[in-house]
Amino acid sequence: MDMPGTKRSNVRPGMKVSVVQKQDQRSGDLTQGVVQSLLTKSSYHPHGIKVRLENGMVGRVKEIIEE
Repeated sequence: MDMPGTKRSNVRPGMKVSVVQKQDQRSGDLTQGVVQSLLTKSSYHPHGIKVRLENGMVGRVKEIIEE
């Protein structure tokens, strides 16, 4: 089963998510934030949809945090 963060249709601006930033890919450190915009144009990406968070950070969605 794919994680929800790999499908663009599951990720929307305003959602709270955990992302992995480029420099954290080796360590797997996750950063939480609120999606400002989606940067991945395709409907699916195996490593997670790339987003920009409201604080300006860019990363790939690893999990969607249910409020």
